[in-house]
Amino acid sequence: MERHRIGIVIPAFNEAATIVSVVSIACKYGMPIVVDDGSSDNTGKLAMVAGATVVRLDVNCGYDQALNAGFERADELKCVHVVTMDADGQHDPEVLASFIQALNEGADIVIGTRNHRQRLAEDIFAWVASVRWGIRDPLCGMKAYRISLYRELGHFDSYYSIGTELAIYAAKSGKNVVQLPVETRDRIDKSRFGRRVSANIRLLRALWYGINIYN
Repeated sequence: MERHRIGIVIPAFNEAATIVSVVSIACKYGMPIVVDDGSSDNTGKLAMVAGATVVRLDVNCGYDQALNAGFERADELKCVHVVTMDADGQHDPEVLASFIQALNEGADIVIGTRNHRQRLAEDIFAWVASVRWGIRDPLCGMKAYRISLYRELGHFDSYYSIGTELAIYAAKSGKNVVQLPVETRDRIDKSRFGRRVSANIRLLRALWYGINIYN
C-alpha cells in the first residue's frame, strides 16, 4: 500500500530526546503524525524537521486525547490504515512492516504483545482482557487499525481507556484481531504516566470502565 495511505500516530509529551529517531524510521513506512501534547521542549519542532505532520495541543491533554487528535488528523488525510506507537523509543519502529503486512492480509486490528510490562496494574489489565476479550496485552502502545474500524465506532476513545477502547470494541464485535510480538526497550527518562501508585490507579480505573461498557 502507498505510504501516504498509512498514518502513523505518535503521541508525544516532552520527547525531544527520542522523537527524531522515531519519526525518521516511521517515515519509511507511512506518514508520521506526531501529536505534540503541550510539550514544554522542542518535541514538535524536531518532529516537523524530521518529516512528521505535527498536531499541536496547547496544553497537556493526556494520552487518550492525543490519540483522539491523531486519529482525527489521519481521517482528514484520508488514511486507510492507522498505526499508533509511542514516542519514547521503547518500541522498535522496524516492526511497523509486520503490522502493516498483517493489515494488508486482512486484519482489522493488529495489537502488539510486549515481552515485559512495567506495572502490576498492567498485568491485571492484561489477565482480565485475555479472559474477557482474548487480548493478551491491551495496553501496548503499538497497534494498527483499519480506519474503517475507527469510523464505525465513531471515536477512538470516550472514557480515558489508556488507548484500549477501540481494541476492545474490535474484539467484542468479532473483528479480525491479530496479535504480534513487540520487544520493548528501557526508557531513558521517566514515564508520562507518572508515579507508580497514581499510574496503577489510572490503569485500573480504565479497566473498570472497559468492563462496564464492553461486558
